[in-house]
Amino acid sequence: MKIIVVGCGKIGTGLIGSLVEEGHDVTAVDIDPDVIGDITNAYDVMTVIGNGVDCDTLEEAGARSARLLIAVTPRDEVNILCCLLSRRMGTHHAVARVEDPNSSDRELAFIKKHTSVSMFLNPSKLVAEELANMLKLPSGIRAEYFARRKFEMIQLKVKADSPLRGLSLSEMRQVYKGQYLVLAAARGDKVVVPKGPFVLESGDEILIGAKREGIEFLLKELGYWTNATKSVMIVGGSRTAYFLATSLTKQKVKVKIIEQDRKHCLELCDLIPDASIIQGDGSRRELLEEEGLGSVDALVTLTGIDEQNLLMTIFAQKNHVRRALCKIDREEFTELASDMDVDSFVSPGSLVNNNVIRYARAIENSEGSKMETLYRLMDDKLEASEFIVQPGFEYEDMTLAELSKRMKENILIGGIQRDNVLIIPGGDDVIQVGDRVIVVAANQPIRDLTDIMKED
Repeated sequence: MKIIVVGCGKIGTGLIGSLVEEGHDVTAVDIDPDVIGDITNAYDVMTVIGNGVDCDTLEEAGARSARLLIAVTPRDEVNILCCLLSRRMGTHHAVARVEDPNSSDRELAFIKKHTSVSMFLNPSKLVAEELANMLKLPSGIRAEYFARRKFEMIQLKVKADSPLRGLSLSEMRQVYKGQYLVLAAARGDKVVVPKGPFVLESGDEILIGAKREGIEFLLKELGYWTNATKSVMIVGGSRTAYFLATSLTKQKVKVKIIEQDRKHCLELCDLIPDASIIQGDGSRRELLEEEGLGSVDALVTLTGIDEQNLLMTIFAQKNHVRRALCKIDREEFTELASDMDVDSFVSPGSLVNNNVIRYARAIENSEGSKMETLYRLMDDKLEASEFIVQPGFEYEDMTLAELSKRMKENILIGGIQRDNVLIIPGGDDVIQVGDRVIVVAANQPIRDLTDIMKED
């Protein structure tokens, strides 16, 4: 599929890499010749040097025949105008990055209607939502949501002192009863969809799927569950900090934001009156301790410098802060974070990539199903996706026991939602038109529900 990416900063460059991996015909557009030079050296894509709101630039990039344009420059108005122009020129779909905190849902809906923008991307808000969800869970555990949040997947590490260590999956089901499925396991560089005899070892990462109440029950049984987060310290007064603090204060969580810039502090005081705003350098240990790091439930580091975020998070972990989370922009630093046992971090690029790849696949999707949700997990070696089954799905009403015989290796049906009821599937269950079906696939992309089946 022909896709144009306008704006090749961190977000745009990450998107280009993911779209190339997906096999799309990508054209990169940026006003900076040096940036375009870096893209040319890194990826096998067409490039255009120019302004994304210049019709000649869009013409050269192929806007008249493109299926999708994604505008992710740092300026919201440029992204919206770029989408408007490209749609008028013939581009089928257009996605705009919009991050202004003052842009309400009502305003965005109006813009979408009158400019034909297909979808808005707000990386700062995506990160804030992910962090807010992580703060509801014990340290080192992250969750993804499906079937309108009725189905939950958690990813956790089996540590040396974990009660799961040394248990096979069959034994785990006997000891820890409940309605859940172990959907995937990562050991070293290998990711598999494990079966009953699979024995859990220290260092394994496992993915578990269940209803919300089933997840809570299992975590309590395993000794992971902790009390709710009631106080959070945020370092860095970014847009992400604004969205996160606004969400937390609505939940009656005490929030303290530490920001260096005085003018920005005054703006935050007006925007978030229920939060405490402190002017200072949050990377200084003395200031963190003086402002009560030892007494808060969680520290979230959101400066624009990955190294600072990582070091502050490690410092908080060593000082026994119950939750320490950070934002990491650079992909190479996410690997470093894992190596340093920083187990609670968020990558804006990954969140944006998931949303765009899902949308691109939805455009390509055909008769049998419609993709609703997509997450790439375990260093992108695993995909968890949600499909709505459309009329014409040829395996309708076939039992999963029979279906599994025809399915590819390392693929599992993790859940089915039918008539607002979530089913943790067994061999006698079937897939019907209208169902939301959650699929886990290791080491292979699933663009359509029929992709889970072996080729005849």
